[in-house]
Amino acid sequence: MNNMPIKTLIIDDERLARNELRKLLSEFPDIEVIDEATNVDEGVEKIDLLSPDLIFLDIQMPGKTGFDLLQEVERAPRVIFTTAYDEYALKAFEVNAFDYLLKPVEPKRLSDALQKLNYEISREKADEGGIFNRGPLTENDQVFVKDGERCWFVKLSEIRLFESVGNYAKVFFSTNKPLILKSLNALEERLDDRMFFRANRKHIINLRWIERIEPYFNGGLLVELKGGEKIEVSRRQTVKFKEMMSL
Repeated sequence: MNNMPIKTLIIDDERLARNELRKLLSEFPDIEVIDEATNVDEGVEKIDLLSPDLIFLDIQMPGKTGFDLLQEVERAPRVIFTTAYDEYALKAFEVNAFDYLLKPVEPKRLSDALQKLNYEISREKADEGGIFNRGPLTENDQVFVKDGERCWFVKLSEIRLFESVGNYAKVFFSTNKPLILKSLNALEERLDDRMFFRANRKHIINLRWIERIEPYFNGGLLVELKGGEKIEVSRRQTVKFKEMMSL
C-alpha cells in the first residue's frame, strides 16, 4: 500500500451510481474520494482545480462523453472507466485508460483494479527508469537514462522532447528515444519550467530546441523542434506559451 492517499474524483451523471461507487471505495483506506462531478464540463473544471491522482469516469453522459473529457483536460490523471456498456472497452484502452469496469461494479473486480493501481504506483516510485528522483533539475544536470540493457548519461539541455506513451515517457535526445517508467506529470514537477514547457497532454518540449513556430488549428500553435519533430501546442497552453515567449 502507499503512504499517501490516492486522491480520487468520481464523474458520473447518475447519483445512485456515484453513491454506490463511493460506498464500495470506502472499503479501501488508501483511496480518498475528494469530490464528484455530474458531467464532462464539471469534471474538467474539478480535474483542473483539484488535480486528482485517479478518476472513475462514466462514458455515456448527457451532452459529452467520457472520451470527450479526456480530449479536454491538459493533464489527465489515471482513468478507470465505469460503464454499463462493454462495446467501448477497446477504445478505452486506446486512450490509455488504466482499467474498465462494467456496471454494476463488482467489489472483487474493483479490488483487483485498485491492487493493480497500487502495484503500479509503487513501481513508479521505485523508479525503474532511474531518472528524476531528486528535486528540481537544472539544464546542466546529467541524468541517468536506462532502457533495457542500454544506459546513457545525458545532459538535461540535450533532451529536446518528452512524449507520453501510456505509463511511460519517451525521451528524445540525439538519435535516441528510450522509454522510462515515469509519467509526464511526475517529470513536469521536477523540470525547470523556464526551459521545459508542457505543450499538450502528451508532450513536454525543451524551449531551446524550437526551430520555428506557426499558427495551427483551433487557435493553437505548431512548433517544430531542431530534431525535426512537429508538436502541437494546445489552445489552452498557447496562451501561456505566448506569455512566456512574449510573442
